[in-house]
Amino acid sequence: MDLPALASNPALALTLLFAAALLLGLAVKFWLASRQIRHVARHRDRVPAPFAARIPLAAHQKAADYTIAKVRFGLIETAVGTSALLGWTLLGGLDALHQALLAAMGSGLAQQLALVAAFALIGGLIDLPLSWYRTFVLEQRYGFNKTTPQLWLSDLLKSMVLGALIGLPLLALILWLMQAAGAAWWLWAWGAWVGFNLLLLVIYPTFIAPWFNRFQPLQDQTLRERVTRLLQRCGFSAQGLYVMDGSRRSAHANAYFTGLGKAKRVVFFDTLLAQLTPPEVDAVLAHELGHFKHRHILQRMVSLFVLSLLGFALLGWLMQQPWFYAGLGVTPSLQQLVPALAGGDAAGADAAVALLLFLLVAPVFGFFVSPLLAWLSRRHEFEADAYAAAQTDGRDLASALLKLYEDNAATLTPDPLYVAFHYSHPPASQRLARLAP
Repeated sequence: MDLPALASNPALALTLLFAAALLLGLAVKFWLASRQIRHVARHRDRVPAPFAARIPLAAHQKAADYTIAKVRFGLIETAVGTSALLGWTLLGGLDALHQALLAAMGSGLAQQLALVAAFALIGGLIDLPLSWYRTFVLEQRYGFNKTTPQLWLSDLLKSMVLGALIGLPLLALILWLMQAAGAAWWLWAWGAWVGFNLLLLVIYPTFIAPWFNRFQPLQDQTLRERVTRLLQRCGFSAQGLYVMDGSRRSAHANAYFTGLGKAKRVVFFDTLLAQLTPPEVDAVLAHELGHFKHRHILQRMVSLFVLSLLGFALLGWLMQQPWFYAGLGVTPSLQQLVPALAGGDAAGADAAVALLLFLLVAPVFGFFVSPLLAWLSRRHEFEADAYAAAQTDGRDLASALLKLYEDNAATLTPDPLYVAFHYSHPPASQRLARLAP
């Protein structure tokens, strides 16, 4: 079909563009995964020379096998996700669900909330077997899973309740704004979304996180004093130092900051404290402090808010274009086809449908900028490492990183192109090379 014909049929042009982007992205993901599998398998039987004195061959081989298993399972998840995406869009699944709820409930805010809730429920049911397999087969096989079916189910139910209590009011507000706030609804909705995220940062440590994990003040007095001195030396204040029972669910280790303003707190996984010496804990914490000192957290928040503003603005325009719906397998409403019937403003006629279509389609095109985002993240990690090496002994950070890579079964020999697309943290070889004296 020639370009003039496509220009006269924007719905078909969108269909072809979406299909092409989806197929290209799928091909790239499978190509990168195959490269990663081959590269890791090829280096499985020999520990890289810089790590030969510290990493046993058995640990290196476990990391290789775990990495390959995760990549292969990721391909299954990608195939299932792509099939579901096609089912929702070009094969008419979202349109069928929308029409069924319209017939049962009529139009209005309640129907649109029901549409989003039903969409989320069906998507969750599709993902449920994959989540179960990842936890109780893949993670279990390599000794990382510590959760029980009862705890896993409890987490699932708690997440659903939180989604309803927190997500539905925000969703109702945004859908109402899409229909009642006029042409600039997207600006008001963006403001509500930003406010919600900032509020969540404040209430998450105190009200949400304890729903899933137990948090206890750090009891080790010696370590507490070390950490306090480090915080003071770095000019950082926190509400408290806490230990989280991460070992209830996983053997993986981590530490993080959470909260906003005076609600900030430092959280250590109990698995991390069990694996590292006090100087190594200091170094890992200094790395996290480096993110704050370099304003990485603020930069990411601002970037997220700017991108979300652009996304809301784009959605504000797209939802008034009948070809946006038709090109993605949805029959536009009469108000969309004939805007004059809605008083000259079609905004909000298919608010929930437009929102869901946008959330479904945006990641397909966003995948192609993922190397840039991953590169920026790895750059931030290098800067945080450098800050930690300046505030503590760089050898302690290198030792801690090596332990964490080994304990988490992270491969030491990833494929460079796979790293470029998917790694938010630099590979061990690159981080340790920069920390070397």
